[in-house]
Amino acid sequence: MPTPSWQDFADLALKRIASSGAEYGDIRLVHSTAQSIRGEDRRIASIRDTDDVGFGVRVLYRGGWGFAASSILSLEEVPRVADLAIEIAKGSASIAIEHVALAREPVHRDRVVTPVRIDPFTVPLGQKADLLLATMDALQAQSGVVRSAAELWARRDRKLFASTEGTRVEFDLVASSGDCTATALSDGRFASRSFNTPPLRRGYELIEEAEFLKQAPRVAREAVEKVQAPAVDAGAYDLVLDPEHLSLTMHESCGHPSELDRALGYEANYAGTSFLTTDKLGTFRYGSTHVTLVADNTEPETLAATGYDDDGVACQKWDIVREGIFTGYCTNREVAPKIGAARSRGSNRADSWGSVPIVRIANIGLEPGQATVEQLIADVRRGIYIEGHGSYSIDQRRYNFQFGGDAFWLIENGKRTHMLRDVIYHGITPEFWNRCDGVADRSHRQRYGFITCGKGQPGQSGWMTHAASHARFRNIQVIRGEGRA
Repeated sequence: MPTPSWQDFADLALKRIASSGAEYGDIRLVHSTAQSIRGEDRRIASIRDTDDVGFGVRVLYRGGWGFAASSILSLEEVPRVADLAIEIAKGSASIAIEHVALAREPVHRDRVVTPVRIDPFTVPLGQKADLLLATMDALQAQSGVVRSAAELWARRDRKLFASTEGTRVEFDLVASSGDCTATALSDGRFASRSFNTPPLRRGYELIEEAEFLKQAPRVAREAVEKVQAPAVDAGAYDLVLDPEHLSLTMHESCGHPSELDRALGYEANYAGTSFLTTDKLGTFRYGSTHVTLVADNTEPETLAATGYDDDGVACQKWDIVREGIFTGYCTNREVAPKIGAARSRGSNRADSWGSVPIVRIANIGLEPGQATVEQLIADVRRGIYIEGHGSYSIDQRRYNFQFGGDAFWLIENGKRTHMLRDVIYHGITPEFWNRCDGVADRSHRQRYGFITCGKGQPGQSGWMTHAASHARFRNIQVIRGEGRA
């Protein structure tokens, strides 16, 4: 007897669901492989290879959801799991106060493949280790640097999505990333400076193009300068923020508030709700006229550009904020009808075969303006230029926040001068974005991705990319972080 294919397993599950009388069902079969190599202090500290395979079945029966999953792929296990999902769905329907109705979506038949020039899983382990070792040597060649770290990561997800509506999509998705960090010591105080090529849907060519050995001496020098820099004086400053730093600020203060399930209160018990309640849609001034935030799950190489989400909905592009006015949410097929939308925005994703898909942040980016970075800085009398990620905190409604960074420079009379340390700025989300009075042009646009965005209960890690050019914000309150940034 020939070995059953994934298509055979999908057919078996979907027939079982259809015969139960359920109005909808789908199956996701996923095989994930990943590799991470980490170096610390001129040695390879860990090598981790993972291989994970399984399937999950969702069923919607009379408006109630059921989900079940298994790591066993067999002709006996698939119908058992499908029957369990059906049973759970019937139980959910019997006690549901509000019954689920899905937004309509055309039937899709497709195959989505990440274009890769160099498959990261074919690059010899020794070659990767040599790069990490050489990078750490270059970092610690700088006097004053006492610690070094470097890491490479890659993952491949092969997946089949099939639904009772007739949609069938195959996926072969790849992502890669790398980073390095230098830690300097001076007068009993430590400070770190990092460089990274954030996760993108590309192959090992992303690592080669990053030129870690070229970047390492600069990173090391700036770590030493940072640890010896004076602490910031608290007060009001104009801020010029680089794209990497903005990616985290956007993620926390713009991305999470725009998830419709949060705005509806579905996340209240764990990861918080959103101040962007549905009455604000189309009318609320989120930021200045310089602020246009576009969700784009179609841009090549970005993490959320998977072709289709885990509802089988085609990825799309839409406005979150247009010239300062809040105009759109990230949605799935379940919550889209609750704001009168005829179609989901395609933002339903699960982090594995064993997880239920939930609404996730899209690839949200700040649209470029017309200025150069030099022009943004030139019009600042007293300010701070900030690069990279640091500590952050934000409340349960994504309203009050504070952010640090990886590196800070004082701006005096239109010129970037010496480095600072321990910079933390704080604010209220709409007030902060309304103080944006300039964005650099498209030539400065950069993309930074996240693969550890936490949400859900049980918790899941979401993937998305945020793009921006440098932006300027006026009169922002800064406090001294006492070594936290």
